[in-house]
Amino acid sequence: MNKLQAMEVFVQVVDTGSFTRTAEQMQLPKATVSTLISALENDLAAKLLHRTTRHVSVTSDGAVYYERCLRILGDVRDAEEALSRNRASPSGRLRIDVATGVANDILIPALPDFFARYPDVMLELGCGDRTVDLVEEGIDCAIRGGALPDSNLIARRVGVLHFVTAATPAYIARHGRPLHPRELSEHVCVNYFSSKTGKVLGWDFVRGDEELLIDLPGSLAVNDSTAYMNAGLAGLGIIQMASYAVTPHLAQGTLELLLEDWTSSPLPVHVVYPQNRHLSAKVRVFVEWVADLFLSHPGFELKSPVRQAA
Repeated sequence: MNKLQAMEVFVQVVDTGSFTRTAEQMQLPKATVSTLISALENDLAAKLLHRTTRHVSVTSDGAVYYERCLRILGDVRDAEEALSRNRASPSGRLRIDVATGVANDILIPALPDFFARYPDVMLELGCGDRTVDLVEEGIDCAIRGGALPDSNLIARRVGVLHFVTAATPAYIARHGRPLHPRELSEHVCVNYFSSKTGKVLGWDFVRGDEELLIDLPGSLAVNDSTAYMNAGLAGLGIIQMASYAVTPHLAQGTLELLLEDWTSSPLPVHVVYPQNRHLSAKVRVFVEWVADLFLSHPGFELKSPVRQAA
């Protein structure tokens, strides 16, 4: 038995709660995963996992052993990196999750620079607005907007999102221009709903000491940022969208700002990764690269006013 491999498999089984998901993520036969865990338990003369047909949970002995395995595997990786080129030239598969709009508008256009620096990293980029479970789905790190719930994730803040209200010139010519957020109830608005809860999100407005959170009726709601922008560009209604995505359309004249004397509360953007995983060289360099990318982008600065195109 390869003890280190068995430890890695055991840690992954505990993290995912599943032999099947562990086999998929580690690209091993499920029988190999089961054999390694059984061999580890026989070698230790201790039961590490409770197994049922639907779920796998860790025993009290297994929980203690799990923490020791994390430290041992982390020390081994540190030693390997100290004696190899991994720190200067990381390699291997890196699984990332990011919202569709951020992927299309920010991340993908900048990836040639990342691959020029780290040509041996193979990036698997999951795109979508659904919040994924990093540990259960074997994701190394993710870029997330909004307040973070209490979790076992380490978060590094890399910027903030600003939202603006906009519509096409044709929509404004047909329906007029609202002068106050409450007038939006008399307009056609495109709504956005959470993929996780199905709840339609309210629209946020701030002006001085005045703060409003309004639920607006609408004939269309979507759960993808790219689809949301396309709905606005198609003239299906007023949208409230991240300023970095709206700015190019203002310059082209395909969208116009509305309610310019109102802003929205900035939404923090974080790079997150599981705290119970050793931060490998490939994750470390990606986190640093993303932090530099976002901090240098004008659309994610703490104060990022958007102006109507002339």
